[in-house]
Amino acid sequence: MTSSASQKSAKRQAASGSADLGPEGLGGEQPFISHLIELRDRLIRMLIAIALVFLLLFPFANDIYTFVAEPIRAQLPVGSQMIATQVASPFLTPFKLTLVVAIFIAMPYLLFQFWGFVAPGLYSHEKRLALPLVGSSIVLFYLGMLFAYYAVFPLVFGFFSAVTPEGVAQMPDIAFYLEFVLKLFFAFGIAFEIPIATILLVAIGATTPEALKQKRPYVIVGVFVAGMLLTPPDVISQTLLALPMWLLFEAGIFFSRFVKPSTDEDEDPGSPDGGPKGAPAAGAADAAVRSPEPDHLSSDNASTIVGDEIDGGDRNEPGRYRPMTDEEMEAELDAIEAQELEDLDSNAKPALSPIDEIAAADADTDLIEALIRKANQLRASGNVGHAKQLLYRVLEEGNADQRVVARNILVDLDR
Repeated sequence: MTSSASQKSAKRQAASGSADLGPEGLGGEQPFISHLIELRDRLIRMLIAIALVFLLLFPFANDIYTFVAEPIRAQLPVGSQMIATQVASPFLTPFKLTLVVAIFIAMPYLLFQFWGFVAPGLYSHEKRLALPLVGSSIVLFYLGMLFAYYAVFPLVFGFFSAVTPEGVAQMPDIAFYLEFVLKLFFAFGIAFEIPIATILLVAIGATTPEALKQKRPYVIVGVFVAGMLLTPPDVISQTLLALPMWLLFEAGIFFSRFVKPSTDEDEDPGSPDGGPKGAPAAGAADAAVRSPEPDHLSSDNASTIVGDEIDGGDRNEPGRYRPMTDEEMEAELDAIEAQELEDLDSNAKPALSPIDEIAAADADTDLIEALIRKANQLRASGNVGHAKQLLYRVLEEGNADQRVVARNILVDLDR
């Protein structure tokens, strides 16, 4: 009886999804730890790459800052120059700029490490789409920064120099200037990612090129609002950011026509979770984990596990998981055990001759306990005659403890 309780407890743990499935199974800790170790290693490589590039660029930190400050220095009035209002600014400002430039230069390698971490978890069609998008996003970000430096900065700083009031000496601080240009670099770099965002929205099926065309008036207003928020408070820089954003949006619509949205062709029609062809449905996988012996389940129990048309509402969606109540779990486990007992009673013993039964008596401990459980069930259902036959068999073939249990049940039946 102890073995029966332990078996039932194990089945209940498997049904509730709390069983320890081992280091390589579902719910094991080893895969999660291995992912953390891999993530740590890749982050260390990223930091090392940034540090190496920074060490190579640091001797040229002042030259790099001079190059970045050239657009505003060219617009300063004769006799004016940039100043440093803080004690450590002459050192910290070029240091900060060099670190940012090192990150920008190492960005392809950083994205390569990030891709190496996430690629094993992607489907093949996702990998085919992600690789060109990652590469083009890097190029577009660099193009946005170049556009800001060569096209936007001269016009913006020329405008600021022209509107300087008379009698005011224009001497910009090097730290504030660096903060200003970094904001513009990031703003234009992110703005140039609009085609990538548009293509991704079409690829995942969130929208279509036709729907994006219909929203063109709203997009035009939105890009000018974004230009107002991301750039200094002047019309020139706002327009210089809004117009490229609009043109890039149009480019995204054009290229999204060549992207096939995610449809059932890349997914199994019978797979509600949108997995690849041949992959089991999410509900079926969950049911397999919760029920270790699905062959013994009835259609009603199976529908209870996957939540298919039970109580109405959202819980009736096919493949949607609904946790089983304690009563449902007990009923299902009892049905599994009853089926096991029927199989044992109909197949195990009748197939043996009397001589074979005597020879295999020592190996039939589990069968005897199953007969006792079956006799208890028959007693509860009122089938006393069949229960006594099973108990007589236990008296003949069971060990001392099992015979004591059988005698007690027989005494209770005789009462």
